[in-house]
Amino acid sequence: MTGGMDGRAEDGGRVYQSSGDQHISEHHHYGGDSGPAGPDSVRRPAVGRAPVVLRDRAEVLERLRAGVAPGRCGEVFVLHGMGGCGKTAVAYALFHHATETLGRAGLWVNAADRASLRSGMLAVAADRGAGDGELLAARNGLRPAADLVWERLDRSAEPWLLVLDNADDPEILRDGSWLRTSPRGTVVITTRRAAARWWPGAELQHIGVLPREDAARILHDLAPSSGTMEQAAEVADRLGRLPLALTLAGGFLSHQVLDPWTMDAYGRQLDEGEPIELIDQGADAMSGEDPRHLVGRTWQLTLDAFGARGLPEAATLLRLLARFAPEPLPLSLLNCPEIGAAVPRARTETALRALLDQSLTELVEVGVRCLQTHGVLLDSVAAATPPADRTALDTTAAGMLGAALPGVPDAGPHDPRLRLFVPHALALLRHVTDSATMGEALTVATRLSTALHRTGDYLSAWETARAAADTAGPALGTEHRLVLAARSRAGRSLFRLGRYEEAERLLRGVRTAQERLFGAADPDTLDTSHGLQLVLGNLGRRDEALALLRSVVAGRRSALGPDHPLTLRSRASLLATLSAEELAAEQPAAGEGAVEEGDVLLSLPEQCVTRLGPDHTVTLGARHNHARALFVLGRFTEAEEEIGQVAEGYRRRFGPEYPIALAARQLLARIRAALGDRDSAVELMTDVVTRRERDLGRDHPFTMASAELLGALRTG
Repeated sequence: MTGGMDGRAEDGGRVYQSSGDQHISEHHHYGGDSGPAGPDSVRRPAVGRAPVVLRDRAEVLERLRAGVAPGRCGEVFVLHGMGGCGKTAVAYALFHHATETLGRAGLWVNAADRASLRSGMLAVAADRGAGDGELLAARNGLRPAADLVWERLDRSAEPWLLVLDNADDPEILRDGSWLRTSPRGTVVITTRRAAARWWPGAELQHIGVLPREDAARILHDLAPSSGTMEQAAEVADRLGRLPLALTLAGGFLSHQVLDPWTMDAYGRQLDEGEPIELIDQGADAMSGEDPRHLVGRTWQLTLDAFGARGLPEAATLLRLLARFAPEPLPLSLLNCPEIGAAVPRARTETALRALLDQSLTELVEVGVRCLQTHGVLLDSVAAATPPADRTALDTTAAGMLGAALPGVPDAGPHDPRLRLFVPHALALLRHVTDSATMGEALTVATRLSTALHRTGDYLSAWETARAAADTAGPALGTEHRLVLAARSRAGRSLFRLGRYEEAERLLRGVRTAQERLFGAADPDTLDTSHGLQLVLGNLGRRDEALALLRSVVAGRRSALGPDHPLTLRSRASLLATLSAEELAAEQPAAGEGAVEEGDVLLSLPEQCVTRLGPDHTVTLGARHNHARALFVLGRFTEAEEEIGQVAEGYRRRFGPEYPIALAARQLLARIRAALGDRDSAVELMTDVVTRRERDLGRDHPFTMASAELLGALRTG
């Protein structure tokens, strides 16, 4: 084929000019039909047991129901109030009315953290008809995720209600423009942040504590045999008439069988001993007449009762849960050997059932079975945990999270279950004070970031690594090995997001520190160097990138051995980097004598198959890059056979929409054009361009580059 074109980065990978060829040297794959079912079941509210009767919310519900009446759309309602006041219960009641009575599509998203919000909103887009390719592009940062979501919401065939629950950090919604209005639906937000500046154009509805009579009725409904309505009212007053505290008290009273408590006895116990404050840490400052600190010994009385009944493990389990975040926590996390360091595994089931029975935690279904515990309760329990117990609990929590993650994260299908662990890993880092345990928790968070990155969720990977390093840095030191490793991981994700200048600054700074502290041959330094050379290549600084890549190959060969996957991976990157002359120079000259197998670059795929197996990620990437090298060398027939096999393997494994599959088909089109089969090349590239236009839009650089190649193929 004749005619050149400027080299461009494609699919976030390295690109070098070679007769207009575009290719990828760092192989990642992204999943297909065999991937795990996701937890993003946005049609099911992530709440536990909803109240049978919603007390004293009639006026608010009447206003909200009017907002979702037939023909009403385009509005945003903000339900605000202190933690534990029942905002989510009100939203759930409206959700049920809108879906069951009015027939609206109900969509429920946890907006407590960036990873959960993004994953949930992309699940909304999928529910509203977005295709796999569009979703993948948004998740990879190749197109604005919020634009895709709201485009699909605006085009919805049926009216909808979208609930953004636990939006206590409005900045998360502002970043990326997640909060918008639509002529096809209504948005409801629950939050502890009441300031109008966060919610321009929205209608704010305050959800406060209950009137005395309604508070008494809640307590009496839960424990009708424990006393009269007046006695219940007196206890409710002591609990500040906060629905959360009333639920905890009612759960306790209703489960005392052998020696039942009365309302009066419970009230006396509340007045005795050192009170424990339930502090609403996430709310805006409130007026003096709104209680900010509510005295609550509800859960402590329950834990004392557990101890008296010979079940101290329930108290330990609750304190262990308080090391995590108030977001859905997969139940599988509690079913691992590591929990035995705090709670005997044989007693974990009994302890959990006790907490569930007393409403101290709840089961929620988000596609996987999870526990969810109220944030106000977790904050209170964490604050009251004896200091002597905290390090052991933190170490156990880190071990549990670590056991839930792959030991060595590999490229693989998108796994939405991974993002469920993000808020818990970061919450644990915020709780830890012991430096050794901080290191363990940071290692787990960095491994989680790596796993997210290698399944294509680059935004979540970057945010997780960045937040983990920022949290641990002040405690461990900004130049601690583990902090630097976390920042290096953040730099790799910035690169994949196409933010090359930021990635270079971050990776160069980390590499400089690592080289000074640990040496140029240290594995961490080499890992950062490998990431940096990818960035430099995409910035057009080929010579600098190639020199750095060669040093990484030499360093990894020396430090890890010639057969280590990282060594083979870096050598595979050479196949995607070198020109024809440089590739020829890599081969032994005739008559030079025996050369070690590992020194023949073009034999790398065979070496990878022997050392790692035919399906290993590094092997697949090496074969892809090898096909590119054969093309550069003019060995078109061999190149066509290899890339054809690779492309078909990608298609079967990941589907036709995935970037790596499209990249392989694009290389195949170039090879066929070089072989003179222009019709087949045009057919292949037409399909690539069609898919990229649909997934990325006409103006995306990847689409434009593919369209330019298609034009060149058509004109000859």
